[in-house]
Amino acid sequence: MAMIRRTEVDGIPAVVAPATGGPVRAGLVFRVGQADETLPRSGITHLIEHLVLHPLGHGDYHHNGSTAAAFTSFHVQGSEQEVARFLTAVCDSLAAPPLARLEAEKGVLRTEAATHGTGVLGSLAVWRHGAHDYGLPGMPEWGLHAITADDVRRWTARFFTRDNAVLWVTGGDVPGGLRLRLPSGVREPMPTPSSALPVTPASYGGAADAVAWDSVVAESDAAAVFSDALERVMYRELRHDSGLSYTVRTEYSPRGDGGAVITALADALPEKQDAVLGGFAQVLRAVRAGRIEPGDVTGAVARRLEALRHPGVDAARLPWFAREVLTGRPLRTTDELAAGLAAVTVADVVACGQAAERTGLLMTPPHAHGGAATGVYPAVETSPAPVAGVSYRARAGHAETILAGPEGISAVGRSGSATVRLDACAAVLSWPDGRRLFVGLDATSVTLEPTLYRNGADAVRALDDHVPPHLRVPMPARDPRSIPQPRRATVAPQRRRQLLVAALWALLALACFAGGVLVLSGPLDDDARQGGVGGLLVGGFFVYMAVRAVRRNRL
Repeated sequence: MAMIRRTEVDGIPAVVAPATGGPVRAGLVFRVGQADETLPRSGITHLIEHLVLHPLGHGDYHHNGSTAAAFTSFHVQGSEQEVARFLTAVCDSLAAPPLARLEAEKGVLRTEAATHGTGVLGSLAVWRHGAHDYGLPGMPEWGLHAITADDVRRWTARFFTRDNAVLWVTGGDVPGGLRLRLPSGVREPMPTPSSALPVTPASYGGAADAVAWDSVVAESDAAAVFSDALERVMYRELRHDSGLSYTVRTEYSPRGDGGAVITALADALPEKQDAVLGGFAQVLRAVRAGRIEPGDVTGAVARRLEALRHPGVDAARLPWFAREVLTGRPLRTTDELAAGLAAVTVADVVACGQAAERTGLLMTPPHAHGGAATGVYPAVETSPAPVAGVSYRARAGHAETILAGPEGISAVGRSGSATVRLDACAAVLSWPDGRRLFVGLDATSVTLEPTLYRNGADAVRALDDHVPPHLRVPMPARDPRSIPQPRRATVAPQRRRQLLVAALWALLALACFAGGVLVLSGPLDDDARQGGVGGLLVGGFFVYMAVRAVRRNRL
């Protein structure tokens, strides 16, 4: 069986494997990604990837770049000369990024984000990790607006170095003429994953027409087999037997730090979402109870072993192998991988499944009632208690009240509250018209539109005084027509009727008072006196009825 060979090019570690034919494939992988960023500068790695590729043009060969949570790659497929030319140009472009393209590439990235979004996996990442480290791939790249040329230079100098890179090449040898001119640096450690979940397992309501679940486990052969066995069970229960879902899949993704993420997804039409959620919850209950069929385990092992017997397996493993070199993980040959898989037992998979279920996060679809999942995973509740501060009441047509003070900001409404404390704040987005968006490390957000609150401009000034400069993200000016304005107060039909009733009582009272006073001011006999006093008493009764109508309807 062909083996992966290790070598070095211009001080950069390289891994090489023979190919079974076709063009040469190669890639340069750096240990940097979105999880290394902060929200105020989010998108900087992706931006550098685009800047580096721009001078290289299109070409007749396939090439591209990709930015993930912890790795950034530039990869190419073509002749030896094309591969050498591309990777050499990548390193030269990293040394002198075309910063004149900075604003243009920011616009390209904003368009890309508007078109593609972050999807279900991004949603799960944000709910699990919040608005930092491994949650950032699921957040908007808000930092693009604030990134400067100096930011790009500093980030490139720190992360895109020969000591923080690994080269991989298929074809048996390194292409002649390849030069990787990169400065020296340090091998960056993997980001430390955080958790925004107070407890696990947990669930939340999502926006996609699907049920999705993920968990964090220790990287192992048993975890990979469990992921495949789970897919077999889900396919059988949710598609083959019941016909509830079309797409049913799982994914096992080693993070590079000894941990791995297992993700499972089943799509669902709106009218079938309760049934899909119920079926998914039943599968999770079986995993919790340790009910995994031996046939599903042996089938999953057999599928992975079959993939390892493919003639091109070593070449296919190279991108993953390069990441293992970058992170210092143990490097295993294909034979060692096969031996590890063959040693996995049903008991190993059951134990791994139960460990995965204990860290599970379940996304329920928007049209499901969630009752089927309630007994499995409780709902996530993360926002802290409201801050102490000045209260800013909403103007007409807006229901929330803003509390603002040195500790942060809270939005309080009838259905609950959301709070972002400044000591747990990821970023504050700032628009020239006064709008502020506060985003907490747990991804909770509070928006302050000063036009919608009484003395809203005062709230903005008070909060700005306490926001640290490194959290501020200046945003471009908005179209004045998009700035929200308070709606004019309107009176509902029922209240309008009550207002008319109150006015009628008031008119009757006025007439009675006027008649009584008129009678009492003229010549008086006993009957006239009684009539005048009676008019005043009746007028008083009508006043009482008018006041009662006003108070009852809070007019």
